[in-house]
This record gives sequence, C-alpha cells and structure tokens, in this order.
Amino acid sequence: MAKVTFNKDICKGCGLCVEACPLDLLALDKEEINRKGYSPAVILYPEKCVGCASCAIMCPDSVITVER
Repeated sequence: MAKVTFNKDICKGCGLCVEACPLDLLALDKEEINRKGYSPAVILYPEKCVGCASCAIMCPDSVITVER
C-alpha cells in the first residue's frame, strides 16, 4: 500500500491532483481551510492508493509526497 501526504499549509486548492488521480481517491477538503485561505487536497481512501504518483507529478507546487 502506498502512502500519500500533502503539505496542506502551501496547497492552493487548484484541484489538478484531484483530476489526475485515475482512481478518484482525492478531493478538496470542504471542511478545512489552510493558512493561505484555500481548501487543501486530501486523500479520501488511502487504503486504495496504488502509488502511481500521478497526483504528485501534476501538482504545480510540489505539495504531494508519494511513498511506496
């Protein structure tokens, strides 16, 4: 199982990672606002992640880390 982590403090909530995930495991957090005023990305089903890193590759701010 892969581990995906987000640096939520610098995520600008652009949603590119959400669109890039082939398994639709990511979403923008509707309940949390980071210190910059954005809704950061979160993984909804971490146990289903295969570690493809499409989200990390797509992220323009390099806030996503994928460990396999």
